[in-house]
Amino acid sequence: MRLVCFGDSNTRGYDPRSYLGSLYGSENRWVDILGAKTGFQVLNWGENGREVPKAAVSFPEDTQLLIVMLGTCNLLQGMGVEETARRMERFISGLSLEREKLLLIAPPPIVPGQWVQDAELIRASRELAAAYGELAERLGIFFADAGLWDVSMAYDGVHFTEQGHRAFARGLLKVLDELSPAFAAPCPRSPGV
Repeated sequence: MRLVCFGDSNTRGYDPRSYLGSLYGSENRWVDILGAKTGFQVLNWGENGREVPKAAVSFPEDTQLLIVMLGTCNLLQGMGVEETARRMERFISGLSLEREKLLLIAPPPIVPGQWVQDAELIRASRELAAAYGELAERLGIFFADAGLWDVSMAYDGVHFTEQGHRAFARGLLKVLDELSPAFAAPCPRSPGV
């Protein structure tokens, strides 16, 4: 099975302690953990600073599940929740993949930190999940709220810690098990995610 994970620096696995754009080790990046625990081919299409695209993106034709987690960078650039959700709707509506192959994940809310002191920005990041949930229901795609997965954030308030990546992976694995037998891991998982 081929899964494509499309997101920003938290999908890429960026280590915010690095000044040169380094990544966490593969054992501490949720995309790599997902691949290791499921045995699926999991492609990491994360990119630092990526916002919700203004137009559709072409994904491999044999993609069996596209996981999209974006929106944090839009909010950080001053875009509101409604505008971010509208852009996400345009993006998803323009994709050629069947709706049952799409999983939209609301990013964990940002928290106060070195990059984040604005209470309005923090509030907006908390409201994004509800907007995305309504959007997913309207479009008939899968949805998950990563704000429920106890993902810890680094000193900047935006990027996942290594523990946060592992918590994210645990939450996503549970969601995949619940979505469909097709997405359930074919191999037994060790308890050490």
